[in-house]
Amino acid sequence: MSIALLLLFLGLSALGVPLAVALGLASAAVIMMFTSTPIDLLSQSMFSAMNSFLLVAVPLFILVGHFMERGRVAERIFDFAEAMVGWMPGGLGHVNVVSSVIFGGISGSSVADIASVGAIEIKAMERHGFPKGYAVGMTLVTSTLSSIIPPSILVVIAGSIANVSIGTLLVAGLIPGLFIAFVFMVFNHFYAVHYGYNPPSPFNFRLVVTTGLRAILPMLTPVILLGGIVNGFFTPTEAAAIAVVYTMLLSVIVYRTIPPLEIWNILVETARASGTILFIAATAKLAAWVFAFDGLPVQVAEFLAGISTGPTMALFLIFLFLIVVGMFMDAIAAMFILIPVLLPPALKMGIDPMHFLIVMVITLTLGLVTPPVGVCLFAVSQVAKMSIEDVIRGSMVPVLILTAAILALVLFPVLTLGPIRLLGLY
Repeated sequence: MSIALLLLFLGLSALGVPLAVALGLASAAVIMMFTSTPIDLLSQSMFSAMNSFLLVAVPLFILVGHFMERGRVAERIFDFAEAMVGWMPGGLGHVNVVSSVIFGGISGSSVADIASVGAIEIKAMERHGFPKGYAVGMTLVTSTLSSIIPPSILVVIAGSIANVSIGTLLVAGLIPGLFIAFVFMVFNHFYAVHYGYNPPSPFNFRLVVTTGLRAILPMLTPVILLGGIVNGFFTPTEAAAIAVVYTMLLSVIVYRTIPPLEIWNILVETARASGTILFIAATAKLAAWVFAFDGLPVQVAEFLAGISTGPTMALFLIFLFLIVVGMFMDAIAAMFILIPVLLPPALKMGIDPMHFLIVMVITLTLGLVTPPVGVCLFAVSQVAKMSIEDVIRGSMVPVLILTAAILALVLFPVLTLGPIRLLGLY
């Protein structure tokens, strides 16, 4: 059944059928061909997949990202990041990284990062002597930080699928995200120093204070979210609702960058994006049922046990597999399909579930920046007005740096598990 489902799914996808529709049709066809399950149970199963309080956080965090993007807070964040690290050698490259970290803590979306901060980052790096290809490549790969740094939409979805504590999982993604940002900054430093780009300038503490005051209100968003979740004041879904109200007040009333009549358009865009994600959740429920009926997780566990010598090797093999999957499949669809298949074998092999899920999310973010379906790749091409081929050439080395950083997370689980254990969350 699993093989028939995958063949049908791949065939429909090759014909241009949208992923969610292809997955739903393939799953329903296989279930009806191989079992006597009543068709009305399929629709009930699809509905139950979406009937989740945890998944309500997804459209709410998407709405937060839209308010921040339309509210033009990107300039405030960029100016603050430039004041903090722009004086260092290769400063504008560091600003690119830091602004993505800060914006990621607000929006949780890589595409929103590129749409809001991308053009500013590329133009600023070019002004300070960086080649356009390198500026575009760095902007592309640093956008992945927005899908890792909490509140990450991908992390929320992964936690809801795996039925683990989303609050703990969000906190678990913080240090890996900061570690990857640090690796980018180290790489940028040596690159800029070697080629003589963007030499250091005097540090201006007054500028840090003034730009920090301008950006402090939007930057409080992740502090409110994580602080409330960690201290048990509210759940991740309630935190998302609070973030919506807070960012709407900032954009509409405090900064007045979004006219009240524009709110309706933002809600419509959020509904469209959320509908796509939740439809994938519904159809993936059927695929997960087929895989469980077939005993696919047990077979995967036996396969991994046969070719690996321990949890680290097993996770390394899964890491390689996910890189390939991410290149050809949307990250959200991949998680809905693969978490029910890969998580049980991973647990059986002794891999910690929190570590596994964070590694899975971060590895699948590689698919956002690689061809042929990388949405961020196409987004940055539009923003920079460059061909896809030129963007790929400029981003090859940064993508390799990102891959090496993820590999370090695979090999050293303490980077993921240490902070949540230290805080007593796990």
